[in-house]
Amino acid sequence: MITPYLPIYRRTGVTITRGQGCYLEDSSGKRYLDFAAGIGVNSFGHGHPALVAALKSQAETLWHCSNQFLTPALEKFSHALVAASFADSVFFCSSGAEAVEAGIKFLRRYHYETGAPYRHRIITFEGGFHGRTYGGISAGGNDSARAGFGQLLNGFDRVAFNDVAAVERAISKNTAGILLEPVQGEGGVRAFDLAFLRQIRALCDREGILLMCDEVQCGYGRPGALFAFERAGIVPDIASVAKGIGGGFPLGATLVTERVGAVLPAGSHGSTYGSNPLAMAVAQEVLNLMLAPGFFAHVETMGARLKAGLAALAATHPAVIADIRGVGLMLGLVPTGDARALAAKLLEQGLVTAPTVTNVLRLMPPLNVSAEEVDEALQKIAQVM
Repeated sequence: MITPYLPIYRRTGVTITRGQGCYLEDSSGKRYLDFAAGIGVNSFGHGHPALVAALKSQAETLWHCSNQFLTPALEKFSHALVAASFADSVFFCSSGAEAVEAGIKFLRRYHYETGAPYRHRIITFEGGFHGRTYGGISAGGNDSARAGFGQLLNGFDRVAFNDVAAVERAISKNTAGILLEPVQGEGGVRAFDLAFLRQIRALCDREGILLMCDEVQCGYGRPGALFAFERAGIVPDIASVAKGIGGGFPLGATLVTERVGAVLPAGSHGSTYGSNPLAMAVAQEVLNLMLAPGFFAHVETMGARLKAGLAALAATHPAVIADIRGVGLMLGLVPTGDARALAAKLLEQGLVTAPTVTNVLRLMPPLNVSAEEVDEALQKIAQVM
């Protein structure tokens, strides 16, 4: 049967009608524990009172206006985000794909403006996923996202995961920078070694090229810090964020250091919905909640509890679970069989998870998940095992 919406998503057949906290409810009244969080989007679950209040208050004041004007919400949040991060300035858009696309453009524009326009090639990594724009699929290593879309964009050199020597071999006089996810999402919840990330930062400094971190899925509180690259003690030149930044409201951002921001004149990029007041107001409350004392420690504690429980299940059921990986509350369960089949069984049991294209099951609950909810999820997984 032909539906009015394109069948480009692998839908489960379940219709969700309501969400509250870490739970979802379908049209039949069945409840589900949400350990996908909209694929890492709902940082504070569903219907968080602070986010709802911020959205309502802003909606009663100003919904949208052109970017030829400033708004109080934009000024407040941009200052707060820069103060909390490595960045000196930020560009706002509506999605992660846009945030990555902007970062790629900014990376190349930097060299154009600093007298090296021949530096336009970008080194990326096998397993990387950087969104579904032409720039994103050209940079990424996801074959299913590229298939059938014809000639892709030139200028990307893909190398092996976690291989410094391969990166060094790929660098040429035309290299503009390096783009990576500190923890790959669709690539199977694979974290780059921290020593590797430090070596890459040093390599960029030595070669006069830029480092861009795609933190769309792995960042913004999920690793137990605001950004995943912080675990390595490094600072990128550009970082793209989205998903969790708006707590469920569509928002993306490209953060840049002063030297990158200095070469981006008016008209060099833009976004109609970028810095929308509704998004700015909600994102301000998300950041407030994340910067509250003890929040990142809570994420680390709950992540450790979930990972330990999964490891115990893997030890008990080695014929079903091959590996457990990930950091913070971005964890991957590697099954010996089909991840989508396992996700379907877990859904029947009332647990929502998120399979990747690489046959890994992601567990990415809201960041304010409780110990009781973590234990409930582990119990559901044990029942399916």
